[in-house]
Amino acid sequence: MGSAIGWGALAASSLVIGAALSFAREWSMRQVGYVLAFGAGALISAVSFELAAEGIEVGGAPITGLGLGVGAVTYFLLDGLIARRHSTGRGRKGRTEGDGSGTALALGAFLDGIPEQLVLGINIAAGGGVGVSLLVAIFVSNLPEALGSADDMAKQGKPRERILRLWLLVAAICALASLVGYLLADAVRGNAKAAIDGFAAGALLVMLIDSMIPDARKDAGRGAGLVTVLGFAVAAGLSSLS
Repeated sequence: MGSAIGWGALAASSLVIGAALSFAREWSMRQVGYVLAFGAGALISAVSFELAAEGIEVGGAPITGLGLGVGAVTYFLLDGLIARRHSTGRGRKGRTEGDGSGTALALGAFLDGIPEQLVLGINIAAGGGVGVSLLVAIFVSNLPEALGSADDMAKQGKPRERILRLWLLVAAICALASLVGYLLADAVRGNAKAAIDGFAAGALLVMLIDSMIPDARKDAGRGAGLVTVLGFAVAAGLSSLS
């Protein structure tokens, strides 16, 4: 249990680190875009090797594919619900719009982080250790979301202390998802685990295609593709250390 809390907190801590980094200096859109692209590549690797492949191994392709579909639809609908409730656009960029953007950003980070952190806890409880590529993917992909979002909130006149408290709360909730995954692991075997792996993979793929990759391309330009492949390569190599 302690390991699930510790690793979950480490993965989620980059949300707070990213927010703090936004106050340290001015970051160009290109720099944020490169980090976003690297994180996207790492997440693609994690979806491939840590989630989809493992789901197929423990439960088979049909149940994993069903989980993929359910996860994708669930993420799509919840992202749309956040956009409608807070009069914002979809994805990270869209959530900075509107008067209630702080709440929308927090809910969006929660939506983005829960599937991956849940699987992190399940993997620890299953005795498979920490999926290094998944851990790196979560940590890196959180940085630009928090950095860019905290910077946008500061430009809207929100106090730094309020911004940091918000991201501390989001990080704590995301870290708790790893603990929840760990506690549920005894009831998650075979088909059920494959469905959860597929669910997380489906949610992450929609987030990648709808938000992370377009934002990385817009912010970093043509170099985003190369950095994405670098992120994938690094995370794929780290997956052998799991």
